[in-house]
Amino acid sequence: MQKNLKAKMMLSISMAIFGTLGLFTRKIPVSSGELALYRAVLASALILIYLAVSGQRIRFRMIKRELLLLLLSGIAMGVNWILLFQAYRYTTISAATLSYYFAPVIVTVVCPFLFHEKLTGKQIICFCMSTVGLVLIIGIDSLAQGGRDLAGILFGLGAAGFYAAVILLNKFIKNVTGIHRTLLQFFAAILILIPYVMGTSGMHLENLDRMGWGCLLAVGLIHTGITYCMYFSALKDLAGQETAMLSYIDPLVAVLVSTLILGEAMNVLQMLGGLLILGFTLWNEV
Repeated sequence: MQKNLKAKMMLSISMAIFGTLGLFTRKIPVSSGELALYRAVLASALILIYLAVSGQRIRFRMIKRELLLLLLSGIAMGVNWILLFQAYRYTTISAATLSYYFAPVIVTVVCPFLFHEKLTGKQIICFCMSTVGLVLIIGIDSLAQGGRDLAGILFGLGAAGFYAAVILLNKFIKNVTGIHRTLLQFFAAILILIPYVMGTSGMHLENLDRMGWGCLLAVGLIHTGITYCMYFSALKDLAGQETAMLSYIDPLVAVLVSTLILGEAMNVLQMLGGLLILGFTLWNEV
């Protein structure tokens, strides 16, 4: 009982930290690709230290057959981060985060085609209602007129698509689990992000002031390295439904940060859309 309570607290804290990610990325004056690269490098370094201290070794002989899958999932993770950071810069954090949480809906729709799973009536209802929620968040006016908000939401949806790809690819990876798999995916993301950054924006660490450096270290070490370690440490002691319910602390904190700290407005229809996406996605997972 005490072990389960500790795991719930760890997962809740990690989800709350994830929810503040957008607030910190806004303060880092580098491109989204460059930020994604630094995030992967800092998090990888911290996780390597964690594994060394805890005596956990990666059995490389077990992963030879899955190197391609790990590489592809790492690339998808890197692109996912770039698009998410772009979403934060083009629209409100709440709209970007709620769009990003469309990823489980994408997974639900794709799984029947990849894994021959039956699409139930409940899943169809969840997909339809979540899609309605997404339309409400975007707004009919935004669809007609375009603009930065629509671009940001589309970036969020793109990030959701690549995060769904990470989830689906992970279903094929059998010999590497938990934090080891994440570390290897970070390595793969670094491999693809280095040439991407050098060929596009380049590296501009000299542009960072104290605030920028502090936020960059927070994003890499706290929001990614520490929280991923907490997340995977908690998962092994929690049931699937408990994990699903606690994971929604992330978007709720993001919405609170957006509205209460940054003063980014949400109208009634957008609030309703957010409730539809989170509510029906949670119902589907539970």
